[in-house]
Amino acid sequence: MKYVIGIDIGTSAVKSVLVSVEGKVVCEHAESYPLHRPNPGWSEQNPEDWADRTIESLRRLMEKSKADPADVEGISFSGQMHGLVLVDAAGTALRPAILWNDTRTTPQCCKIEQMLGSKLLDIARNQALEGFTLPKILWVQEHEPDILSQASLFLLPKDYVRYRLTGDFAMDYSDAAGTLLLDVAGKEWSADIAQAFDLPLSLCPKLVESSGQTGTLLPAVAEAAGLLPSTKVFAGGADNACGAIGAGILSEGQTMCSIGTSGVVLSYESRKDVNPQGKMHFFNHGEENAFYVMGVTLAAGHSLSWFKDTFAKESTFESLLEGIEEVPAGSGGLLFTPYISGERTPHPDADIRGSFIGMDSGHTSKHFARAVLEGITFSLRESIDIIRESGKNITEVTAIGGGAQNETWLQMQADIFNANIVKLESEQGPAMGAAILAAYGCGWFPSLEACAKQFIRPFQTYAPDPDRVKQYDGLFSIYQDVYGQTRELNQRLAAYRK
Repeated sequence: MKYVIGIDIGTSAVKSVLVSVEGKVVCEHAESYPLHRPNPGWSEQNPEDWADRTIESLRRLMEKSKADPADVEGISFSGQMHGLVLVDAAGTALRPAILWNDTRTTPQCCKIEQMLGSKLLDIARNQALEGFTLPKILWVQEHEPDILSQASLFLLPKDYVRYRLTGDFAMDYSDAAGTLLLDVAGKEWSADIAQAFDLPLSLCPKLVESSGQTGTLLPAVAEAAGLLPSTKVFAGGADNACGAIGAGILSEGQTMCSIGTSGVVLSYESRKDVNPQGKMHFFNHGEENAFYVMGVTLAAGHSLSWFKDTFAKESTFESLLEGIEEVPAGSGGLLFTPYISGERTPHPDADIRGSFIGMDSGHTSKHFARAVLEGITFSLRESIDIIRESGKNITEVTAIGGGAQNETWLQMQADIFNANIVKLESEQGPAMGAAILAAYGCGWFPSLEACAKQFIRPFQTYAPDPDRVKQYDGLFSIYQDVYGQTRELNQRLAAYRK
């Protein structure tokens, strides 16, 4: 039996999946690592934690599965986007990684917008937001110049892990697109952007396709992981690009909704001349010469986790959501906006905060729980609508992540999006996308799409209910008014946040 391994370097844990040539997930294993917040708004991790836990995850995966190491032909990666890892000439990380959800870089984002103007959207196709990599480099340039002077390269999280496993430095196009340093359509590092901030292009690693081979395992790593040094290692991609591959989003018009800590609506795009003018993200796909447009809700699953931890800490998610199907659509006039960490799409606003609107004494915990789910889904619909306004006809959406685990929430997505929602038979998200990249890289299939057809199978479809669609349309228009009505209030409240 032949196998490949997909590795997803997440924000809280690394997950490895062993997948057979038939597309069956034979075994999986996850290893967690800490997140550090040394100052308000900061979010950092130790890159060595990613590497050590990845090797441990591979070792445990091989032990649990009892697979013959000689049968594992390839490994590939998915990784959390944007995180800055600076390494010296010896490949040693010079400081903790600054992560995607770190918000310290607002002044640097303003500087980028002022220096580049419309050129930023023309080249990088994205606005300067705190999550992206270039603002983090500029923060280090301003606050830790000695560190930047020692840096030989900048890497992203999965690229550092892959370097530690292979000794090879590289970055794929889908992850590079989230740095603000890539000419997205031209598929090359932008000398114009780098020069504007006195950054040498030599700081940027070589660029490769997501399915490109970037070496084999170092002998010591192979021994520690229970694999062979001859195991092929492929570049991999950004977590959202790999999530798209793992959901089969590989042709025009296909769309997915992924709800994890953040929430993502992503739609395949074959045209490289698309410029959403900052309303949506526009990135390179993990498939060669393809792209995708994407909207992000910063606190999607995080809003539900926050609600549980704050108001029902002893409950499981299952018990928290038990009975919400009995609460009518609209939660009895209770609306929630999931802005508890700021927002990304369509409001790139680090200061906005969440709200419950319409509370009365008749509302129970089930009304609040349902309102949280509805608010998250309303936020994601804003991205769906922007994609539709660009001319795409979205009639079907593939659901992955936490939002695909609850039937009531799946039906809610169908009703709020007014589209069929498809749940997959075995949903492994970005880790499966990484496995598909490895399988294609190993030559098992003639294309990523052919591989996806073998590996991914629909399980159930949820159709929109016309009456609830109409009801949610009315509620959605009220939801859209909340941002404008509360923006100034939140700006005034910002001074009181400690």
